[in-house]
Order: sequence, then C-alpha cells, then structure tokens
Amino acid sequence: MILKSSMSTNIFTFQDYKSTPDPVYEVNVECLQPSPVPIIIDNGSFQTRAGWACDELSSPRLQFKSVAARSRGAARSETQIGNDIPNLEPLRWLLKSQFDRNAVVNFEIQELMFDYVFMHLGIATQGCVEHPVVLTEPPCNPLHCRQMMSELLFECYGVPQVSYGIDSLFSFYLNNKQRSMDTPHTGLVISSGYHCSHVLPVINGRLDAANCKRVNVGGSQAASYLQRLLQLKYPGQQPALTLSRMEELLHQHSYIASDYQQELEKWRSPEFYEQEVHRIQLPFSAKLAGAAGVGAEERQERRANQLRRLQEINARRREEKIQQDQERLDSLLAVQELLEDGLVDQFQRRLVELNMDSTEELQSYIHKISMNLELSRQRNLLQEGLDNRAEALDLDQSMEEGDGAADTDPDFGEENTEVERSVNVSQPALKLAEYHQLYVGTERLRAPEVIFQPSMIGEDQMGLMETVQFVLDRYTPEQQGALVENVLLTGGNLMYPGLRDRVESELLAIRPFQSYFKVRLASRPALDAWYGAREWALQNPPGELGWLSRQDYEEKGGEYLSEHCASNVFIPMAICRPTQRANEAVPASELTLPTESGQATGPVAVAMETTPVSGADASLSDTREASSNMHSNTDPLIST
Repeated sequence: MILKSSMSTNIFTFQDYKSTPDPVYEVNVECLQPSPVPIIIDNGSFQTRAGWACDELSSPRLQFKSVAARSRGAARSETQIGNDIPNLEPLRWLLKSQFDRNAVVNFEIQELMFDYVFMHLGIATQGCVEHPVVLTEPPCNPLHCRQMMSELLFECYGVPQVSYGIDSLFSFYLNNKQRSMDTPHTGLVISSGYHCSHVLPVINGRLDAANCKRVNVGGSQAASYLQRLLQLKYPGQQPALTLSRMEELLHQHSYIASDYQQELEKWRSPEFYEQEVHRIQLPFSAKLAGAAGVGAEERQERRANQLRRLQEINARRREEKIQQDQERLDSLLAVQELLEDGLVDQFQRRLVELNMDSTEELQSYIHKISMNLELSRQRNLLQEGLDNRAEALDLDQSMEEGDGAADTDPDFGEENTEVERSVNVSQPALKLAEYHQLYVGTERLRAPEVIFQPSMIGEDQMGLMETVQFVLDRYTPEQQGALVENVLLTGGNLMYPGLRDRVESELLAIRPFQSYFKVRLASRPALDAWYGAREWALQNPPGELGWLSRQDYEEKGGEYLSEHCASNVFIPMAICRPTQRANEAVPASELTLPTESGQATGPVAVAMETTPVSGADASLSDTREASSNMHSNTDPLIST
C-alpha cells in the first residue's frame, strides 16, 4: 500500500499479511478415474505447495508456510499447521519446522504436514492414501533422510508409488520444455531458497552430483541481516521490526545492484537519496498527540476523577480489612464464651482447631486483634478527613488559577483558545507520525547482497558467482561453453530486480573474451518447481521409469532411488579399510595366501588411499554432497 506525500518520496506501509485457514476440498472425479491421479508436493523449507497432476486442476490447491506452532506453556495444546496460524510473530507460539537447513530431519513435524495436505485435499480413504506421490527433495539428499521419508509414506500412509525429484531440476525441466529445447538438456542451474543456495550442473539431462555445490546463505540470512541493520539504525522501534516485515521489505523493496560499490557511491548524493529512499510508515496510536491539546479544565477534571477513584479503592480496602478483623475477633470471643459457660470439652476442641495451646494464648490473641481493630478505625477516620481536605484544596487552587488567567489577559477569549488547541493537536500528531517512519536507503541493496558476499554476515564461504566459477573450472572448455549457454535462475530468493543483469555482468568477467552465454530467469521462480513436477508426472505416468513402488521399497530398502531427468543420481564410492598399524597383529582371517596365478585370495588386507568424491572445499560442499552414495535402478550395485 502506498500513501502519496507532498514530497517526491512515496510513503509505504506494511501490509502485515495474515493467513486465512485453507478449506477442505473435495476430490474431483477427474482425480479418481480412470486411475488415481498423482499428488504433487513441493516440500520447500519456506513454503509447501500441494495439488493434483491433472489437466483440470493446473495450479496448486494448497500453499502454506512449512512451520508448526504450539502455544507456549500448554502441555497438551493443539498443534497448528501452515495457514491455520494467523500470525507467526506473537511469543505465545512455539514454532517448529521439519527442516535443518534444506534437509528434512524432524519427521514428526513432517507427518503433521502430510496430514494437513492429505486432509485439505479431500483424501477420505481409510487406512491409506491411494494416490501416487511426487515429492521434492534437496540435491544430494542424505540416505537416512530418504529412508525415513520412504518409510513414512509407505508404512504410515500406504501410498502405492513415490517419485523423488530435486525442486530446481523440475523448474529446469519445465523451462526447457517451454522453450522447446532438444533433449537431453545441458545447462547450469543456479537456485536460491530460504536457507541455502545451489549451483547444479546438468550434463546430457542428468545432474552431475559430484560437482554440484551448496552455499549456506539464503533468504532467511538476508532477512536477519536486514533486521539487524534497521535495529541498529532505529533502536527505539525494535519491537516493530519483526522478521515477517523484513521478509516483506526484501520481497517488495529490495534490489540487486549490477555493481555494488558503484551503487553505494550513488547513494552518497543527497538528490539520489531523496529520490530512491523508501519511507516506511509504522503503525502508531495518536492518543498521545490528542492529549497535548486538552484544556486546563479538562485536565483538572481528569485528575480529580483519578484521585476520587483512588480514594474509593483505598477506602474499600480499609473497610474490608476492618471487616475481616472484626469477624476474626467475633469468632475468638465465641470460643472464650464456651469456657465461661462451662463447656470445657468444646472449648478444648476449638483451641486445637485454632492451633492454640492455652487460655492465656487465646486471650493474648483477642487483645492484640482488638487493639489493631481500634487503630484501623482511627486511621480510617483520619484518612477520610485528609481526603476531604485535599479535595477542597484542589478545588480552591483550580478556581484561583482560572481567576489569575482572566486577570492576566482580559482579551484572551474562547476563539484564541480554540486556535491554540487546534495547533497543539495537529503539530504533535505530525511529529509522532514522522517518528514512526523508517527510511530504508542503502539497506535495500545491502541485504540481498549477502548471497554474493556472505562475508558481510560473517560467513566464511564463497559467494554465489565465485561458486559458479569454481564449478565451471572443473570442466573442459567445450563443456563450459555448453553449460553457460543455458543458465537458469530459479528459486524464491532470486526474484530481486536487477539479479539477471548482475549475473550476466559477473559471467562476462568470468568467461573468456567474446564467449557466448545465455542467462534466463524462470517464468515463476517460486512456483516452477511444483509446475515442473506436475508436468513430469503428466508425461511419466506411475509405473514407468522414475517411480518407486511398494515392492521396490520392501526389496531394496528405503534408500533406493529410481532415477529420472530431475532426480538425484547414484555416485559409486570406494569403501576403504583403515590403514593397519605396524604394532598391531593382523587377524588370521585377513591373511592372504598366494595362488598359482600369483593373485591373493581371501579378504583384502591392503589399505587403500581414499579421495573425496566431489573434491570441493569443505566450506562449500556439505558432507552429504560428498557421500551421496544413492541406490539407483540403473546401477543397483554398491561399490565396496
């Protein structure tokens, strides 16, 4: 929302988006006949999207944030998912996600996400989900994560078939299909999500997993950095600078500079600053501004009313205290009358109930309460007299002030009072609105710059384009030329204005002189993963290459992966034994005996030198990227 100002600069306001609960849809007949239609689930770390792979329903039915919320302090409170959470900011919610960076590790939360998806899509079958599922996963997904996911889908929900694919490769597949490019496709995919960014080389339609790299910087780091910048700039507005509002600033007000240092120099100019700065109006209350224009009589009346209410509250408390003491004294006197009437047994029982040992203690307690009661009554009478005297003094003082004002300026009339009151009301209101404004200047380009310069937030990693250069250097010049001819930018964190120009300028500096390259932005960077998975499911029905059946899961294990054009791939790895120490005896079972052919038989006892698969820097390549020894239907053998 934009509020026009008299200045050349526009004033923006936060939309403060609040989600509305998703309805429970009914399954269309087209999704059931002639066979159950696959369910497409884009399981993103920021947002989950789910829908059907049919021509009649061409858009995702559900879009919600991948978080679960539970009320703090309530042991058995109901867990709310996605759009059932109206606002993520209040501290009463305990937020949890199924992700650790971009890998699913909390499968209890993941099960709640699946429950939410299947229920709102209208799946009403008892005991199982009869529809196949296409599910996205991160590049080089750890085997344990895929095993737990397959176990959850097959054992808990009883799905007939599952297909796993990488979200950015589904987007790559869709955009190449829209351009009618010849298959198999070769290109370079640059994706950036909420937690991580990836550089994925694709050779002849398959992911080169040994050379793909990850940078642990994404949209969440940019939002946190923007929040810190504004909190340092406006320390008095810290409660209003929430992460949700910072994400809104990133998506609607930030941009990528083609030359970062040159753009910062432009912001030194006052004219450029006034033209490009965004003024963000924070919500505020004008009650304080109205209080400045209240007249003397009204202030006096308010003070008298507050004093009167306070006196009434104190008097009521004193009366209640006197009444309690009187009731206590009456009960003790009743016990003393039992002794005077000769009812000794009842008197002794009451003494035990009152936790007293003797008659002397009872009489001492009666005397003490009587004295306190008398003092309280005297204080009450004295306080009432003081309150009445204070009211009279306040009334006399207000009358004297009014007479003095009239004597000082006899020409001061009601018209002048009204003018002064209007000025006092409008001027503080304007100042209060300006106080609650954020001037977002260089922060517009500094926050998204962290994906190119992670050192700005203290991350000891290469930037996105440095990682691209590192990946390209691992190929021959011919392969490099084929990769850069088809560079795709996809992901929800790559929707900033100016991003494509920045990548092109960086590639121009990286590539040789007069070399050709082509950079494209995905048609829908945040949604193309779901649309690509839907398109793949329409072109590859369940049962064909790329689908994992229940029988495959039971026979080959949960880590088994059926490869296709947008999936992870199998990387053979040598499993090596540790080097035998010189002072340790070799077990008899590992001794080798020479044969006539001169070759050794029995277990191999020679230690092999291990080398990492990807050969990447540890700060860039995750452990699971270097050890993604995934099973495949194309090569089901495991290298040992």
